[in-house]
Amino acid sequence: MKNNNFPKLDPYIALKFPDFRFFVTAKILMTMALQFQAVIVGWHVYSITHDPLSLGLIGLVEIIPNFSVTLFAGHFADLYDRKKIVYSCLAVLLFCSLGLYYTSYHIEVAHQLYLLYGIIAVSGFARGIIAPSLFSILTECVPKAHFVNSTSWHSTLWQIAFMLGAGTSGFLFSAISYNAYLVITLFVLLAMMVFHFISPKPHLTKNDPKAPMFDSIKSGIKFVFSSQIFLGAISLDLFAVLFGGAVALLPIYANDILKVGPQGLGFLKAAPSLGSFLMAAIVVYWPPVRDTGKKLLLAVFGFGICMIVFGISKNFYLSIFVLALSGAFDNISVVVRGTIMQSLIPAEMKGKVYAVNSIFIGSSNEIGAFESGLAAKLMGVVPSVVFGGTMTLLVVIFTSFRAPKLKNLNFVDNQKS
Repeated sequence: MKNNNFPKLDPYIALKFPDFRFFVTAKILMTMALQFQAVIVGWHVYSITHDPLSLGLIGLVEIIPNFSVTLFAGHFADLYDRKKIVYSCLAVLLFCSLGLYYTSYHIEVAHQLYLLYGIIAVSGFARGIIAPSLFSILTECVPKAHFVNSTSWHSTLWQIAFMLGAGTSGFLFSAISYNAYLVITLFVLLAMMVFHFISPKPHLTKNDPKAPMFDSIKSGIKFVFSSQIFLGAISLDLFAVLFGGAVALLPIYANDILKVGPQGLGFLKAAPSLGSFLMAAIVVYWPPVRDTGKKLLLAVFGFGICMIVFGISKNFYLSIFVLALSGAFDNISVVVRGTIMQSLIPAEMKGKVYAVNSIFIGSSNEIGAFESGLAAKLMGVVPSVVFGGTMTLLVVIFTSFRAPKLKNLNFVDNQKS
């Protein structure tokens, strides 16, 4: 029987808040810059080494420093001016892009690889520090009643940026070669300028700056592990991305299997975002508020199927299609997980808990990239991708039995209560 008690909201309500508009504009610029960097650095490294493991190492050298600072970053995000933290990190990312440009033209090729890894490691520090502050600011840009809508729009616009950044990066590189690193610098600078217009976000909580830091961090960890819904959702994403991280091997597929060059690599990289964007546009009008947990599990299962098909595909257009479909499934996971986070985390713990979430989610892409590179080295490229997709399916089945509260999650019931 249809439940008429759930209010129908304006699908554009989040965009009516100026701070949210400024936030997503800055996030679009940041995302495009980071996608330019990811594609170009991946091509740069592979052109030097022609070794799949070297691509996996890009993720590893980024996530190690990211891991080392994320929990502390969450603690400080709950105590200090988050906008200043964001500005500082964007400044570091700006200098990293300049460092990549300098390395490309002023360092001998024989010595470039280690410098590239070093610069990516520094950017990993900055991205680990910035993430909890960005999330905390996002949750303050709209009222709690509109979190589902803001999460959907944030995901939609982020995917557009991801798609544009990844899709145009190959053409950008073909047109201006490593001068593209200067374009990255420009985009980061513009993000800093737009971010300035977000109104100050004073802390409304009573966190004590003198409280023991490790006690504060432990409280965030305890919160995560005490919630079956929260832990189940982020664990599901962690293992799905860990085993389904075929995106890290796209330079090999573009160069050696599909033979489509850097332009084709850009399209392959953009395909998941295209699918995610189309799904996000649907989710804005029909949010997954009914049978939410079951839809999440089915979406991740579909993601695993897509990875298996992509792994064995030798047709460029089929590969594009299944990657786009994987992005559509992934978007459902992003929206559900984002809404869970914004709805369940107390205001005074947003930074700390998001930091723990980043250890799971933010790190899963980089660790998944390393796992994919290592598995490809040991098993071969195609078997490693098929293995990863199969493991994703097993993770979904396991989670459906071990996390019944997540499986039965229904946002209609949560909104009524």
